[in-house]
Amino acid sequence: MIIVQTSIPIDPERRAEALEMIRTVTEHSQKEDGVVNYWATTDVQNPNLVRFFEQYESVEVVEKHVETDHYARFNDELANYVDGEIETIQARVDDVETARFDINELLAQK
Repeated sequence: MIIVQTSIPIDPERRAEALEMIRTVTEHSQKEDGVVNYWATTDVQNPNLVRFFEQYESVEVVEKHVETDHYARFNDELANYVDGEIETIQARVDDVETARFDINELLAQK
């Protein structure tokens, strides 16, 4: 599995437009074969910082993703909305485990 986490600072004056563009690329990307998860969210401490969290089944899926029309449009438009340095972290992970629990189970662990 490939995990990608990208942080993009957004120009506050163009925030609404940027979020719409991000919403569009996210919706399309979530429908791609081999995309396990593809989320975008704003940071709770800085609402003008958007964080992407992406999980792909393989490197080949990532390569197909960056060749899609919706990703190309996103990349072409991104410069209009960025206000600072973009950071991307990529990791290749062989062993992935998902844990799900409710609040009662969490509290019981204390």
